[in-house]
Amino acid sequence: MSQLQRITINPNQLQATQLLLTPQQQHYLLRVLRLRDDDKFIAMDGMGKWWLAQVQGEQGQVLELLEVKTELPVSITLMMALPKGNGFDEIVRCCTELGVNCILPVLSDRTLLNPSPQKLERWRRIASEAAEQSERAFVPTILEPVAFNTAVKESTAAHRYLCEARGDFPHLNQVINNTANDIMIAIGPEGGWTDQEIEIAVKSGFAPISLGRRILRAVTAPIVAVSLIAANFE
Repeated sequence: MSQLQRITINPNQLQATQLLLTPQQQHYLLRVLRLRDDDKFIAMDGMGKWWLAQVQGEQGQVLELLEVKTELPVSITLMMALPKGNGFDEIVRCCTELGVNCILPVLSDRTLLNPSPQKLERWRRIASEAAEQSERAFVPTILEPVAFNTAVKESTAAHRYLCEARGDFPHLNQVINNTANDIMIAIGPEGGWTDQEIEIAVKSGFAPISLGRRILRAVTAPIVAVSLIAANFE
Protein backbone atom coordinates (compact mmCIF):
# COMPACT_ATOMS: atom_id res chain seq x y z
CA MET A 1 0.00 0.00 0.00
CA SER A 2 1.38 3.38 -0.94
CA GLN A 3 0.92 6.89 0.37
CA LEU A 4 -0.12 8.71 -2.79
CA GLN A 5 -1.93 11.99 -3.11
CA ARG A 6 -5.03 12.23 -5.26
CA ILE A 7 -6.12 14.96 -7.65
CA THR A 8 -9.41 15.27 -9.46
CA ILE A 9 -9.22 15.72 -13.21
CA ASN A 10 -11.51 16.37 -16.13
CA PRO A 11 -11.59 13.48 -18.64
CA ASN A 12 -10.54 15.94 -21.37
CA GLN A 13 -7.21 16.40 -19.55
CA LEU A 14 -6.30 12.87 -20.67
CA GLN A 15 -4.72 12.61 -24.11
CA ALA A 16 -3.63 9.02 -24.73
CA THR A 17 -1.19 8.42 -21.85
CA GLN A 18 -0.47 12.13 -21.29
CA LEU A 19 -2.21 13.94 -18.44
CA LEU A 20 -2.38 17.70 -19.04
CA LEU A 21 -2.27 19.33 -15.62
CA THR A 22 -3.96 22.67 -14.90
CA PRO A 23 -1.84 25.49 -13.39
CA GLN A 24 -3.55 24.86 -10.03
CA GLN A 25 -2.74 21.14 -10.16
CA GLN A 26 0.86 21.91 -11.12
CA HIS A 27 1.16 24.27 -8.15
CA TYR A 28 -0.34 21.71 -5.79
CA LEU A 29 1.73 18.73 -6.94
CA LEU A 30 5.04 20.50 -7.58
CA ARG A 31 5.03 23.33 -5.03
CA VAL A 32 2.79 22.24 -2.13
CA LEU A 33 3.55 18.49 -2.22
CA ARG A 34 7.02 19.01 -3.75
CA LEU A 35 6.72 16.05 -6.11
CA ARG A 36 9.57 15.50 -8.56
CA ASP A 37 9.91 13.69 -11.90
CA ASP A 38 8.73 10.06 -11.72
CA ASP A 39 6.99 10.61 -8.36
CA LYS A 40 3.60 8.91 -8.47
CA PHE A 41 0.11 10.24 -7.70
CA ILE A 42 -3.50 9.24 -8.30
CA ALA A 43 -5.78 10.97 -10.84
CA MET A 44 -9.52 10.46 -10.41
CA ASP A 45 -12.43 11.74 -12.49
CA GLY A 46 -14.98 11.78 -9.65
CA MET A 47 -17.13 9.24 -11.49
CA GLY A 48 -15.38 6.09 -10.36
CA LYS A 49 -12.32 5.97 -12.63
CA TRP A 50 -8.84 6.11 -11.10
CA TRP A 51 -5.43 6.19 -12.77
CA LEU A 52 -1.94 5.76 -11.40
CA ALA A 53 0.18 8.57 -12.85
CA GLN A 54 3.63 10.04 -12.42
CA VAL A 55 5.12 13.51 -12.76
CA GLN A 56 6.94 14.33 -15.99
CA GLY A 57 8.19 17.90 -16.04
CA GLU A 58 5.07 19.98 -15.43
CA GLN A 59 2.68 17.35 -16.77
CA GLY A 60 1.60 13.83 -15.87
CA GLN A 61 2.13 10.45 -17.46
CA VAL A 62 -0.61 7.84 -16.98
CA LEU A 63 0.79 4.45 -15.98
CA GLU A 64 -2.32 2.31 -15.49
CA LEU A 65 -6.05 2.27 -14.80
CA LEU A 66 -6.74 1.24 -11.21
CA GLU A 67 -9.53 -0.86 -9.77
CA VAL A 68 -10.55 0.71 -6.47
CA LYS A 69 -13.46 -0.49 -4.30
CA THR A 70 -12.66 0.70 -0.78
CA GLU A 71 -12.16 4.42 -1.43
CA LEU A 72 -14.73 7.23 -1.39
CA PRO A 73 -15.72 8.75 -4.74
CA VAL A 74 -14.84 12.19 -3.34
CA SER A 75 -11.48 13.54 -2.22
CA ILE A 76 -11.71 14.92 1.35
CA THR A 77 -9.00 17.15 2.79
CA LEU A 78 -9.25 17.79 6.53
CA MET A 79 -7.68 21.08 7.61
CA MET A 80 -7.32 20.62 11.35
CA ALA A 81 -6.07 23.07 13.94
CA LEU A 82 -3.75 21.12 16.20
CA PRO A 83 -5.46 20.24 19.51
CA LYS A 84 -3.65 19.92 22.81
CA GLY A 85 -2.10 16.69 24.05
CA ASN A 86 -2.12 13.63 21.80
CA GLY A 87 -5.59 14.29 20.39
CA PHE A 88 -4.25 14.55 16.86
CA ASP A 89 -3.20 10.89 16.96
CA GLU A 90 -6.83 9.88 17.38
CA ILE A 91 -8.00 12.30 14.67
CA VAL A 92 -5.52 10.84 12.17
CA ARG A 93 -6.46 7.27 13.06
CA CYS A 94 -10.26 7.70 12.92
CA CYS A 95 -10.39 9.97 9.87
CA THR A 96 -8.13 7.59 7.96
CA GLU A 97 -10.56 4.77 8.71
CA LEU A 98 -13.45 6.97 7.53
CA GLY A 99 -11.84 7.64 4.14
CA VAL A 100 -10.16 11.06 4.34
CA ASN A 101 -7.61 11.66 1.58
CA CYS A 102 -5.37 14.34 3.03
CA ILE A 103 -4.86 15.87 6.49
CA LEU A 104 -3.40 19.36 6.78
CA PRO A 105 -2.46 20.33 10.37
CA VAL A 106 -2.66 24.08 10.92
CA LEU A 107 -1.38 26.44 13.60
CA SER A 108 -4.23 28.77 14.56
CA ASP A 109 -4.34 31.71 16.95
CA ARG A 110 -5.51 29.40 19.76
CA THR A 111 -3.20 26.49 18.96
CA LEU A 112 -1.07 25.53 21.94
CA LEU A 113 1.00 22.84 20.24
CA ASN A 114 4.03 23.41 18.05
CA PRO A 115 4.80 19.90 16.78
CA SER A 116 8.24 18.41 16.29
CA PRO A 117 9.30 16.54 13.11
CA GLN A 118 8.99 13.34 15.16
CA LYS A 119 5.27 14.07 15.60
CA LEU A 120 4.80 14.28 11.83
CA GLU A 121 6.54 10.92 11.38
CA ARG A 122 4.31 9.45 14.10
CA TRP A 123 1.13 10.73 12.43
CA ARG A 124 2.19 9.30 9.09
CA ARG A 125 2.86 5.94 10.70
CA ILE A 126 -0.56 6.00 12.40
CA ALA A 127 -2.23 6.81 9.06
CA SER A 128 -0.43 3.91 7.38
CA GLU A 129 -1.48 1.47 10.13
CA ALA A 130 -5.09 2.70 10.11
CA ALA A 131 -5.33 2.45 6.31
CA GLU A 132 -4.06 -1.12 6.43
CA GLN A 133 -6.44 -2.06 9.26
CA SER A 134 -9.46 -0.61 7.42
CA GLU A 135 -8.38 -2.23 4.11
CA ARG A 136 -8.10 1.05 2.25
CA ALA A 137 -6.38 1.19 -1.13
CA PHE A 138 -4.32 4.25 -0.22
CA VAL A 139 -2.77 5.93 2.79
CA PRO A 140 -3.85 9.54 3.39
CA THR A 141 -1.23 12.23 2.93
CA ILE A 142 -0.30 14.04 6.15
CA LEU A 143 1.14 17.41 5.19
CA GLU A 144 3.57 19.45 7.25
CA PRO A 145 1.86 21.89 9.66
CA VAL A 146 1.46 25.44 8.33
CA ALA A 147 -0.07 28.68 9.58
CA PHE A 148 -3.87 28.86 9.24
CA ASN A 149 -3.71 32.03 7.11
CA THR A 150 -1.33 30.33 4.66
CA ALA A 151 -3.47 27.20 4.46
CA VAL A 152 -6.76 28.94 3.66
CA LYS A 153 -5.22 31.22 1.05
CA GLU A 154 -3.53 28.31 -0.76
CA SER A 155 -6.57 26.04 -0.79
CA THR A 156 -7.68 24.99 -4.26
CA ALA A 157 -10.58 22.69 -3.33
CA ALA A 158 -13.77 23.49 -5.21
CA HIS A 159 -15.93 23.06 -2.08
CA ARG A 160 -14.59 24.57 1.15
CA TYR A 161 -16.29 24.52 4.53
CA LEU A 162 -15.32 25.99 7.90
CA CYS A 163 -16.89 24.39 10.97
CA GLU A 164 -17.94 26.93 13.59
CA ALA A 165 -19.72 25.88 16.78
CA ARG A 166 -21.13 29.30 17.67
CA GLY A 167 -23.27 31.29 15.26
CA ASP A 168 -26.31 30.68 13.10
CA PHE A 169 -24.82 28.73 10.21
CA PRO A 170 -26.39 25.99 8.04
CA HIS A 171 -25.75 22.37 9.02
CA LEU A 172 -23.10 20.54 6.98
CA ASN A 173 -25.77 18.06 5.86
CA GLN A 174 -27.72 20.87 4.21
CA VAL A 175 -24.83 22.18 2.12
CA ILE A 176 -22.95 19.05 0.98
CA ASN A 177 -22.91 18.92 -2.81
CA ASN A 178 -23.22 15.26 -3.80
CA THR A 179 -21.63 15.93 -7.18
CA ALA A 180 -18.48 17.41 -5.62
CA ASN A 181 -15.14 15.88 -6.59
CA ASP A 182 -13.10 17.46 -3.84
CA ILE A 183 -14.02 18.90 -0.45
CA MET A 184 -11.92 20.68 2.14
CA ILE A 185 -13.29 21.00 5.66
CA ALA A 186 -11.58 23.14 8.30
CA ILE A 187 -12.03 22.46 12.02
CA GLY A 188 -10.72 24.66 14.81
CA PRO A 189 -8.92 23.98 18.09
CA GLU A 190 -10.29 24.08 21.63
CA GLY A 191 -12.09 27.41 21.89
CA GLY A 192 -12.80 27.51 18.16
CA TRP A 193 -11.67 29.92 15.47
CA THR A 194 -11.19 33.62 16.22
CA ASP A 195 -13.44 36.16 14.49
CA GLN A 196 -10.47 37.28 12.40
CA GLU A 197 -9.76 33.69 11.27
CA ILE A 198 -13.39 33.23 10.23
CA GLU A 199 -13.23 36.48 8.26
CA ILE A 200 -10.01 35.41 6.47
CA ALA A 201 -11.49 32.00 5.64
CA VAL A 202 -14.71 33.48 4.24
CA LYS A 203 -12.70 35.88 2.05
CA SER A 204 -10.77 32.84 0.77
CA GLY A 205 -13.95 31.04 -0.31
CA PHE A 206 -14.84 28.99 2.79
CA ALA A 207 -18.50 28.67 3.76
CA PRO A 208 -19.09 28.61 7.56
CA ILE A 209 -21.18 25.61 8.61
CA SER A 210 -22.44 23.94 11.79
CA LEU A 211 -22.13 20.33 12.95
CA GLY A 212 -25.18 20.58 15.21
CA ARG A 213 -26.37 22.36 18.33
CA ARG A 214 -23.93 20.78 20.74
CA ILE A 215 -20.39 21.98 21.35
CA LEU A 216 -18.10 19.14 20.22
CA ARG A 217 -14.57 18.51 21.42
CA ALA A 218 -11.79 19.29 18.96
CA VAL A 219 -11.18 15.53 18.62
CA THR A 220 -14.85 14.67 18.07
CA ALA A 221 -15.71 17.35 15.49
CA PRO A 222 -13.56 16.07 12.59
CA ILE A 223 -14.86 12.52 13.06
CA VAL A 224 -18.44 13.80 12.86
CA ALA A 225 -17.69 16.00 9.84
CA VAL A 226 -15.90 13.31 7.81
CA SER A 227 -18.59 10.75 8.73
CA LEU A 228 -21.33 13.06 7.44
CA ILE A 229 -19.52 13.68 4.15
CA ALA A 230 -18.72 9.98 3.67
CA ALA A 231 -22.34 8.98 4.40
CA ASN A 232 -23.58 11.40 1.73
CA PHE A 233 -21.36 9.84 -0.93
CA GLU A 234 -21.45 6.10 -0.16
